[in-house]
Amino acid sequence: MISAKLKFLDRDLSILGFNQRVLSLAQRRDYPLLERLKYLCIVTSNLDEFFEVRMEAQLDALREGTKKGLVTVDSFNAVSAQAHALVDCKYAIFNTELMPALMEAGINIVAGNQRNQNQQKWVAQYFEANVKPLLLPIALDRAHPFPLVASKALHFIVELEPQQNTNAPVISIIRVPRALPRIIKLPKNGTFSSKGVGHQEFVTLTSIIGAHLPSLFANRKILSYSQFRVTRHSDLALDEDDMSDLPSALRQELAQRPYGEAVRLEVSKACSDSLAAFLLAEFKLPEASLYRVHGPVNLGRLIQLTSLAEGAELSFTPFKPCWPKQVRHGESFFDRLKQGDVLIHRPYESFDAVIQFLREAVNDPDVLAIHQTIYRTGSDMRMFNLLQEAVKRGKEVLVVVEIKARFDEETNINWAESLEAIGAQIVYGMVGLKTHAKMLLVLRKEGNRIKRYAHVSTGNYNANTAKLYTDICMLTSDLTLTREIEYIFRHLTSQVVLPSMRKLLVAPFNLQRAMLRNILAAARACERGNNAKIIVKMNSLTDEVLASALISAAQSGVEIDLIVRGACILPVDAPGIDGRIRIRSIVGRFLEHSRVFCFEINGSRRTWLSSADWMSRNMIRRIEIAWPILDAEMQARIMQECIEPYLSDTEDAWMLKAGGEYQQLNTHGTNTKSAQKQLIKRYSGD
Repeated sequence: MISAKLKFLDRDLSILGFNQRVLSLAQRRDYPLLERLKYLCIVTSNLDEFFEVRMEAQLDALREGTKKGLVTVDSFNAVSAQAHALVDCKYAIFNTELMPALMEAGINIVAGNQRNQNQQKWVAQYFEANVKPLLLPIALDRAHPFPLVASKALHFIVELEPQQNTNAPVISIIRVPRALPRIIKLPKNGTFSSKGVGHQEFVTLTSIIGAHLPSLFANRKILSYSQFRVTRHSDLALDEDDMSDLPSALRQELAQRPYGEAVRLEVSKACSDSLAAFLLAEFKLPEASLYRVHGPVNLGRLIQLTSLAEGAELSFTPFKPCWPKQVRHGESFFDRLKQGDVLIHRPYESFDAVIQFLREAVNDPDVLAIHQTIYRTGSDMRMFNLLQEAVKRGKEVLVVVEIKARFDEETNINWAESLEAIGAQIVYGMVGLKTHAKMLLVLRKEGNRIKRYAHVSTGNYNANTAKLYTDICMLTSDLTLTREIEYIFRHLTSQVVLPSMRKLLVAPFNLQRAMLRNILAAARACERGNNAKIIVKMNSLTDEVLASALISAAQSGVEIDLIVRGACILPVDAPGIDGRIRIRSIVGRFLEHSRVFCFEINGSRRTWLSSADWMSRNMIRRIEIAWPILDAEMQARIMQECIEPYLSDTEDAWMLKAGGEYQQLNTHGTNTKSAQKQLIKRYSGD
C-alpha cells in the first residue's frame, strides 16, 4: 500500500527541470553552434509559455498569503527561485560559451561600443532610414499615462533630466516595432568589417536603438535607460456553457489575451533600481517577479541569426526522412492496407506518406467521405488544400477542429471558417472537452459496400513538427478499429453515446480505467509469484491516480521503466518500491513525443499507442484515443525502435534520482549510445 505520507513531486518545478535539461543541449560541444543557439531560444520560448500559463496561480497565492489548490507561498518561492536560476544559467551560457564560440567561428554580434567608424556610419544610416520613423517616445505626464503594454512586446524606458522649473526626471516609453528584424547583417566587406575577410558580423536592433536614443529627445541628457518586457497571463478563460457562438467568443478573448495580468518583468542588468521599482509598481508585481538579464532581454529573437549566418558546419547535417518501408513508392494505399496495417515512425519516415494517403483519397472517385480531427496544423497548407479540393469534388468532408488548442486558436478558427465557407462540415469539439485525438477516416465505395480506411497518430497533423518530433502513426483498414473510429466521430458531432469498444480506448470514458486495470493485473501477477513488467513512454506523467497505481504496483514487485521526456511527479524514492521504478528523460536532437504503453505479464505482452499523456487533463478533460498493437511483428518493431534503444541510451538520457533531481548519464564521451542517432543511422541507410 502507498504510504499516507507520500508526496508527489511538484509539477511546476518538474516543468522547469525539463527546460534545464533542454538548456544543457546548448552546452553540448558535439552539437553545431547554431543548433546550440536554437536550443537556447527554445528554452526562452518555453519559459515564456510557462509564465503565461502557470504563474498567475502562483502569484495569487503569494499576494493572498493563502493556499490555492496545490499552490502556496512556499511553492511560489520555490518555483520563482528555480526560474531565476534557469534564467541566470541561460544568460551565462549565452555570454561565456556561445558568444565566444560564435566569434571564434567567424560570427560576431557587434555591440555599440565595439563598432569601428565605418560600421557606426552604416548603422546610423540604417537607423535614420529604417528605424527612427517607427519610434514614437511617449513622455509620461498627466496627459500621457503609462501606455498599455502588450505581453512580451519589447520596450525601452528612458529617464531624462528634469525640464526647466521642475525637479522630477521625465520618464519616456518607447515601443520597439515588432515589424523590424531583431538581427541585422552588416555588409560583407573586408575593409568594413572589424574582424577582416571571412567574418560575418551582425548588430541587434536594440543596440541600434540604444546607440541613437539621444536623437529621439533632441539631445536632452539621458540619465538612464533600459530595455524591458512584461509577460502577462495568457491562458484563455471561456465559459462554454454560457455562450452560443464559440468561435466569436474565442476571437473576443484572443483580442484581450495580450493584456492579461502581468506575471513577469524582464529588464536589462544595468537597469537602475529606481526604474525597476517604477516598472514593478506600474505592473503591480513583487520584487521576485523581476528578472535582470545580462544580454538581449528577449533571447528568443536570436533565432533569426540561425537563418542569417552562413556555414554548413554550423548546423546539423540535414536529415531527410525516408519513404515508409512498408509501402512501395507509387503503390495504392488502399491496395496496401488490404494486406495489413502500416506503421510510420516519424521523423525517420516521412510525413509525406500521410499527405499522399489523403491525396489518394481526394483524387479517388470511389471515396465518398473524409473525416478528420485537427488540433495543431502548422504553416504547411497541403492538408488544408487537399480538404478544400475534396469538398470541390463533391465528397462529404467533416473536420472536427479544436479551436481551443492553446496559442493555435486563431489559426484553427481560420482553417475552420475557410473550409466551412466552401461546404465542409465543421464541428468545434465538445463542451468542456478538448478534442486531442488524431484521427483521419476515409469511407470508400467498394462493390456494394462501404469500406473504411483510417489513420491514427500519437502526434498532430503538422508537417513542420513532423520533422522535429518523434511520433508513431498507423494506417489501417481493420474492420473493428475503423468502425470504432467512426463511432467516435459520430459521438463528437451528435453526442450519441459511445457503444462498447472492443479495441479502442477513449478518454474521458475508459482510457484511465483501462490503464489502471492493466497496472493492477501486473501487480496481482507479482503477488502470485509471477513476473510482470510495465514500460511506458510519454511526454508527461502528472496524473496522481495513475502515479499512485504505479507505486502500488512497484510495491507488489512489478518492474517499471518510464521514459518521460517532460514533467513527472512520481518520486522514485517512494516507500517500498526498492528501485523497481526507473524514470529516464531523453533530451536530444528531436523532441520525444510518441506515447507507447507496454504491459508484460506472464510472458504475454499488451501494447498500445496513444494520443494521450498520463496527465489528468488528458484522462478526464480531453477526447483521446489509445489503440492496441496486436500484430507480433509490429509489437517487436515498436520495442526495437521506441523502447529498447531508449532504455540503453547513455548519451541523451537523464535519470530521475531521489529528491526529484535528474542526473545526466554521461558527459558525451566516445563510448556512448544515442537512441536517436541509432535510428537516424538505421533509416538513412548508413
